[in-house]
Amino acid sequence: MSQKYLLVFLAFFGHFFMLHAQEKFTFSGTISEEASNETLIGVSIVIPELKTGAITNEYGFYSITLPKGQYQIVVSYLGFQEIVETIDLQDNLKKDYQLTEKTQELQEVVLVDDVERLDIRKPQMSVNTLGAQTIKEIPVVLGEADVIKSLTLLPGVSNGGEASSGFNVRGGAADQNLILLDEATVYNSSHLFGFFSVFNPDAIKDVKLFKGGIPSRYGGRVSSVLEIFQKEGNSKEIKVNGGIGAVASRLLIEGPIQKDKTAFLIGGRASYAHLFLALAGEENKAYFYDLNTKINHKINENNNIYLSGYFGRDLFNINDAFVNVYGNAVGNFRWNHLFSDRLFSNLSLIYSDYFYGLELDFVGFEWDSGIQNFNVKYDLKHYLNNKLQLNYGLNSIYYVFNPGKIIPNSPDSGIVEEQLTKKYANENAVYVDIEHEITNNLSMEYGLRLSHFNRMGQDEFYVYQNDSPVDFDTSAQVYREGTPVDTINPGRGGSMEAYFNFEPRISMSYTFNENNSIKASYTRISQYLHLLSNTNSPTPLDVWTPSGPFVKPQLQDQYAVGYFRNINQGDYSFETEAFYKDLQNRIDYIDGANLIANNAIEQVILNGQARAYGLEFLLRKNSGRFKGWLSYTLSKSEQRTPGRTEQETGINFGEWYNTPYDKTHDLSINGSFNLNEKWKFNANFIYQTGQPTNYPIGQFEYEGLQVPYYGLRNKERLPAYHRMDISAVLTPERNKRKKVQSEWVFSIYNVYGRKNAASINFRENEDTGRNEAVRTSIFGIIPSVTYNFKF
Repeated sequence: MSQKYLLVFLAFFGHFFMLHAQEKFTFSGTISEEASNETLIGVSIVIPELKTGAITNEYGFYSITLPKGQYQIVVSYLGFQEIVETIDLQDNLKKDYQLTEKTQELQEVVLVDDVERLDIRKPQMSVNTLGAQTIKEIPVVLGEADVIKSLTLLPGVSNGGEASSGFNVRGGAADQNLILLDEATVYNSSHLFGFFSVFNPDAIKDVKLFKGGIPSRYGGRVSSVLEIFQKEGNSKEIKVNGGIGAVASRLLIEGPIQKDKTAFLIGGRASYAHLFLALAGEENKAYFYDLNTKINHKINENNNIYLSGYFGRDLFNINDAFVNVYGNAVGNFRWNHLFSDRLFSNLSLIYSDYFYGLELDFVGFEWDSGIQNFNVKYDLKHYLNNKLQLNYGLNSIYYVFNPGKIIPNSPDSGIVEEQLTKKYANENAVYVDIEHEITNNLSMEYGLRLSHFNRMGQDEFYVYQNDSPVDFDTSAQVYREGTPVDTINPGRGGSMEAYFNFEPRISMSYTFNENNSIKASYTRISQYLHLLSNTNSPTPLDVWTPSGPFVKPQLQDQYAVGYFRNINQGDYSFETEAFYKDLQNRIDYIDGANLIANNAIEQVILNGQARAYGLEFLLRKNSGRFKGWLSYTLSKSEQRTPGRTEQETGINFGEWYNTPYDKTHDLSINGSFNLNEKWKFNANFIYQTGQPTNYPIGQFEYEGLQVPYYGLRNKERLPAYHRMDISAVLTPERNKRKKVQSEWVFSIYNVYGRKNAASINFRENEDTGRNEAVRTSIFGIIPSVTYNFKF
């Protein structure tokens, strides 16, 4: 090697060594709202000079490692005033920021918390975020702001129709969604059989829906994760806000217990339509109430604790002869600890309970059922450097399943008390997730979740010949309930079945420039719990059951690829994704299956498979007087259950059939227009392909009765569903001498009075004797008025 090339090589090596030998320090802290000390999620901290940055986590914490030197820092969050300053990083620097709200943007419609360019670079995909203000402004039935109804305006998300609870994501069932409120599982998300959701919008801080590319820290549901965080409470001054609506009212109070250190939040909500029924002499009742609570305490700079809870109940009463009570209760104690400026941890102790109670006075008994879980989870986030971050942790969940207990409510009822066999299980998991910026253009998030499910022993368990609880009658070509050949008592201490699953996850993003990127993801996830329901949407009476000797866990592989673009510096944005989901062990039911009060549910269940695939489009306008979005989904959702042997026909002759939540076309348009400081207008339009259903294809006469018979499952569809909703928000001119701020919300649901079919039934016309179809609709035009206030 010549002396010239040797000098060039040494110079290059020296320069490379100097770059990597630079002394580096960590710049970290917490970002909160100035007016309340409420921590902010997803705030961008950008260093323009280095074209790098970070965003705050779920607790407002950030950490960036930089070479020694001076840098300009830009702290930005939509709806808040930007902070631009210069820091001199000569040592590890911990600095907290407080952002001031922009008063002129308080009413903005926000689809995502942040539309900064860093989002284009992040490998996370298939995620939608809704702000609390957005949720409050979307017109809904009876004027009550609703988280779940708002989510159905996003691509890939739908529900079973009007007055239906739950939601479906990318062709998945409602029980395949993990719903978390402050990390606690919510098993039923609806009030009044689906008219409202259980989430009080005044208490909500952040709503995030993962449809795909689900990080390794989540598990237990194959379709989606809905993560909702409650506000922490104002630690500077007492604040009160609420609303009075046509059928329900709400009130939330937050304030300091010890200023700048300890804060509380308590919110209540209740419906009162039944009071008007009582004035009209109507004895029937239907109402709900719920309570949100939270306390947070800052021990010191490195330790914070939180105690949060939710309690909700619904009551449905018909002449005191039929009384139905159901609801959720959850609680969570969390401890945030900062080991160093690069290592953040969160320990959570969680309790969740869903209760369903039924009292039938005319037959003389009460019915209780439900599910409980106790969850311990420990999560850590390790900021190794600006290009590499680790998320890792573990959790353990203990389940108690109560399929039902019958209790006589009078001595002479003739009913014998009976407890259906309770079931117990334990679900454990460890995970690691890596966020890795490989180059300036390529970023990845990859990880692995190891899950273990142990179906514990129970007091009574049936044994079947050939381990087959479902028999096939070859002569009649139908499935029948198997007959137990023995009964054993394993006891609660043993293990009846155990499952262990590897769940790899990977997402990647390739950025062409500051405004364009493509992303792809693969997710494998397992679900060990199953909701027993043969309806299109969950009902309060639905019963959960664990995987075990005869019911296998659901295993799903999801693939997704998408293109993302910011237009005109983020004023507009466009997203499109294609997905494919392959699901094993989806439970299916034999014809005529009895799911309620069944002590041997395995006798009516078969394990099948499902698949879903589709295209999603989302176009948003993020700034200006007019804002909103258009979303469209083209998809297919199917399942099948082939025969277990060559002699068996399987369900639906083993052929693929539409799931009850298959929607070929799903179009949603949401718009918001700021006319002036007083008036703001909002509108929705929704169009969906009709739900799959079954119509009779013929009839036969039996003992003088005309009996219909049906063909293949879900072969027909209800008519297409569509409607338009509008609302107007009037904000009176504020008297500066008064602290009270208020607004009036006038809304009309289903403005053109579309009679959407909830179901179609067939009957014989008494006059003509001919068969006729009868459409059942739930809602017509529904106007409503809501008064909101805060001080």
